[in-house]
Amino acid sequence: MPDFRANRRTVLTTLAAVAVGAPVLSTLTATPAFAATGDDTYPSNTALYRATVEGKDFARRFKRHEMADDDKLATPGPRLTTVLAIHGGGIEMGTSELCLAIAGYRPDTLAPLTEGAALHDYWMLEGLLPSGNGKLHVTASHCDDPVARSMAAASANVLSLHGCTAAQAGAPANRPEAVVVGGLNARLRTLLTASLRTAGFQVMAGDPEDLNGDLPHNICNRTLTGEGGSQLELTTELRQSLFGNFSGATNRATTFNATFLKFTAACRDALATMEAEQRARPSLFTF
Repeated sequence: MPDFRANRRTVLTTLAAVAVGAPVLSTLTATPAFAATGDDTYPSNTALYRATVEGKDFARRFKRHEMADDDKLATPGPRLTTVLAIHGGGIEMGTSELCLAIAGYRPDTLAPLTEGAALHDYWMLEGLLPSGNGKLHVTASHCDDPVARSMAAASANVLSLHGCTAAQAGAPANRPEAVVVGGLNARLRTLLTASLRTAGFQVMAGDPEDLNGDLPHNICNRTLTGEGGSQLELTTELRQSLFGNFSGATNRATTFNATFLKFTAACRDALATMEAEQRARPSLFTF
């Protein structure tokens, strides 16, 4: 969902004054303009965790793949990609399942989706309430979960999955199934846009301001290289089209369909190309 729904540009000067890697909570608390972040009940993940019960109201799931370096002569490059669903579960339905599949895992069993295929790190926050999960939404620029932050900061690429409405995406009434590709990494945006369009998905041109993920503090842009990442905003209709039964986490996890697999494959293809290009740039990780 959008990071700023009203007076968004009025806060950019404040944001620009803070380094991408700097803590945001003190800045956000001290700036009255951030009251314009829409209908968010909680100003940060920290506030959400303090006011709710993990395992009852929300859940966090993540996977960091093990790395080891016993070579004294060289240092391997980092794991390149983390996939996020910061509004998963019942908040923006379908994003948890997409996050897992793009990372390479089946949403129903968590087994590898394709044997031998590349696996990516992932992190998710999922709403578990029987209704009203929207109140658990924390805008992407306010996500301060320490694990999510550290995973983004250790990755060259971050791909963050979000849900929006067709109206927000600017999709036509006769074809509301659409996706907006955003984020600060222009190359990753280009690869995702081309791959999704080739797969037959409607990628909206014009990059709607409230969905374009261009704020430096957006969790998708807090990457290792400083080049930013990307986020996908999928309309409700597109997310519904990916499942046989869209109602309930168990139903979604067990009824993902061929369109779901086509969408995730398109995203994975774009990430694979991005990673191949990055591996050919060893200076990218020379510190």
